[in-house]
Amino acid sequence: MIQTTLKNLINVLDADSSAHPVNDAQVHGITIDSRAILPSQAFVAIRGQRFDGHDFAAAAARQGAACIIAEYAPAMPSDKTTPVLIVNDTVGALATLARWYRRQLSATVIAITGSAGKTTVRHMLHHVLSRFYKSHQAAGSFNNHIGVPLTILSAPADCQVLLTELGTNHPGEIEPLARIANPDIACITLIGPAHLECLGSLKNILIEKASIAKGLKPGGTLIINGDQPDLVAYAKTLDCRIKTFGTTDNCDIIGNDLISDGLTGTLTIEGRAITVPLPGRANLINALTVWSICRDLKVALSDFAEAMADLKPFPMRLATETIGSLTLLNDCYNASPVSTANALDTLAHMAKQTRQRAVFVAGSMGELGPGAARLHRRLGQQAADAGVVCLLACGPFASDIVQGARQAGFDGTSEIFKTTAELCDKLHSFVRPADIILVKGSRSAALEAAVETIKHLPAVSP
Repeated sequence: MIQTTLKNLINVLDADSSAHPVNDAQVHGITIDSRAILPSQAFVAIRGQRFDGHDFAAAAARQGAACIIAEYAPAMPSDKTTPVLIVNDTVGALATLARWYRRQLSATVIAITGSAGKTTVRHMLHHVLSRFYKSHQAAGSFNNHIGVPLTILSAPADCQVLLTELGTNHPGEIEPLARIANPDIACITLIGPAHLECLGSLKNILIEKASIAKGLKPGGTLIINGDQPDLVAYAKTLDCRIKTFGTTDNCDIIGNDLISDGLTGTLTIEGRAITVPLPGRANLINALTVWSICRDLKVALSDFAEAMADLKPFPMRLATETIGSLTLLNDCYNASPVSTANALDTLAHMAKQTRQRAVFVAGSMGELGPGAARLHRRLGQQAADAGVVCLLACGPFASDIVQGARQAGFDGTSEIFKTTAELCDKLHSFVRPADIILVKGSRSAALEAAVETIKHLPAVSP
């Protein structure tokens, strides 16, 4: 994590510290959470929509904060002389500190964006690279204007690889994050319909994601999905080194013979079969994405294959669990049209293999804009095509999901629920002990509640 002096913080931030005498105390880390602050950390008072960090400055001081970075003088304990550094904008100060610390690091910085798969790719990369390098990543999906600086500031001074994830749901967010991270390698997993409500179109999504290249270090590499011609064509207009991965012959790094078989899959890279112990074809593409980055970092293909073979499932991302004779596919971390289509494909393959009854607990997909109803009807059609025999849809677009399924010839059991709570109350009426159940929806649906309900149903509990 960042380690510096109080005086250096003042200089980097051009902060006003006149209200308190300043010594040359050491600062060991940055936090925005007064509940988790450690002695000698600097507390940054961030103002959010539902909270104001300035209200917790006194608590941070009592916990031994080295200083408080604030936009105005907060109420402080009378028995403490914790320095307060006044800045114009605490979120901007966080970014400024991260940019400064990034320049102090000798680590290779990797920044990942895309409409789907970026968190999984980051986890896979950390799993592989930590075998060969001191690799650091955030504990969660810290991919916004606060999370990216915190990820950088939490990196150990001696880390060799720093993994960052850049997300967006509005135009103009990726480029500033990329300039903070200043990556040596930037990666775009894929372009698909996500956050259309604010980004408007696939073209706008492509332009927004590709703006990650504007933050690349001189001589850095942009690694992109070569199976997407529009992305490749646009990337060629950017002033940077480009490498492509994919399954087509024109890609620089090619994956062949992608086979998804229930809980695992394989693909062939440079003549070698790579086992990926995760479900779904998308995870095979994710593995290929990871290899394209590892290859750039001189990881041997044999070492990559060995590391991938003992990969563990990631929580709430097509994580498979057996409960008695029931199989549960927990993919409720988030949802987009691309990731949901992949999850349904996985459900179809596994149900066919195990001969279980396919049940789809479908939450609404968020931030899709004017085309949301149409995309949810398409989701229903995909559910019908996947052989789902019981469709339980909840949320604002539940009726569109069921309508789309019916239009595609679905004649199984279906039910519409307004809320996740209503769904949970009725799950016992639909779930059978030997089902295979996919639970998938956006974070706003909070479908982890449905997962827990299924696990504890008397009919399925072992």
